Amino acid sequence: MVDKKVSIIDVAQRANVSITTVSRVLNKVPTVNKEIVERVEKVIGELKFKPNPTAQRLARGIENTAIGFVIPGYPGIFHSFYAVELMRGIGHGCETLRMDLIFHITDGTNPLRTSYAGGLIFADIIENLPQVDAAVREGVPCLVINHIVKDLKVSFLAVDNIKGGHMAGKYLTSLGHKRIATITGNLQTQAGIDRLEGFKKALLEEEIECPKGYIFEGDYSRRSARQAAEHFFSLEDPPTAIFAASDDMALEVISVAMENGIKVPEDISVIGFDDNPAGLFGPVGLTTIKQPLFTMAAEAVKVVHELMSGKQENVVRRVLDPDLIVRESCAQPSI
Repeated sequence: MVDKKVSIIDVAQRANVSITTVSRVLNKVPTVNKEIVERVEKVIGELKFKPNPTAQRLARGIENTAIGFVIPGYPGIFHSFYAVELMRGIGHGCETLRMDLIFHITDGTNPLRTSYAGGLIFADIIENLPQVDAAVREGVPCLVINHIVKDLKVSFLAVDNIKGGHMAGKYLTSLGHKRIATITGNLQTQAGIDRLEGFKKALLEEEIECPKGYIFEGDYSRRSARQAAEHFFSLEDPPTAIFAASDDMALEVISVAMENGIKVPEDISVIGFDDNPAGLFGPVGLTTIKQPLFTMAAEAVKVVHELMSGKQENVVRRVLDPDLIVRESCAQPSI
């Protein structure tokens, strides 16, 4: 069994001082009380604590310490609106704070070298929980985007995906739809699971059944959406409305519908999730659930910078609300 690596948090707790105080002792700030310095140094010796040199450089005022951005290496990553918006927001945040950005694509199986960056931002947790856990145990300032973390003491910024799925379902039922299908996101992701849960909850509140044939497991890709749309349109009682858990999938549903002479929104209503600008420029403006990806990513950089510099000592946990954006792809059912 591998011993848990001692973090600055452990030192602070044992010495009964703040993390900032430990950082000041490590960086030999002369204003720290001599008695406190001796107490902290004694604990450091007892625990055999080895400070992160990158974090120490930042504490001494070196501004361009790097932030590492860790993202799962799924197919089509550089064509993904979600991934590109996160990269854009994090890049903007790093530029504003004059910090370097190190981009790390991972499949979650290999340990991360946490020494290359003063702080880490993880884009979701998909099969890489051990990497996040290791960073937390090593005392590396880190934050997870788009995942509400319950089992680790780590900062996160996430969207309320249950609320977003619920909003989509409620909007379609408010138009009078009763035969409503959904294409889920990847159900190995929290976002995929939560959007489906919120959607099913909205239908249940209206006493509307969602049979098994109306739920198609997708993976946020256009390929899975095409398979789903072909399945739905071939049913004896096809749905009058479809909630797709990403805008890319919703736009593909519209393409398949048009190929089959099915009109949107006259014959089928379609709602997506993301607020991808591509939804504005198709044959029909896409109604969608907006998640503030750019804002969330830029804010993540600020939080990690504050954790690195000692300005923020506590775990930061924020859940952001999505918004319903109504355009032309949804209408009352024609039958």
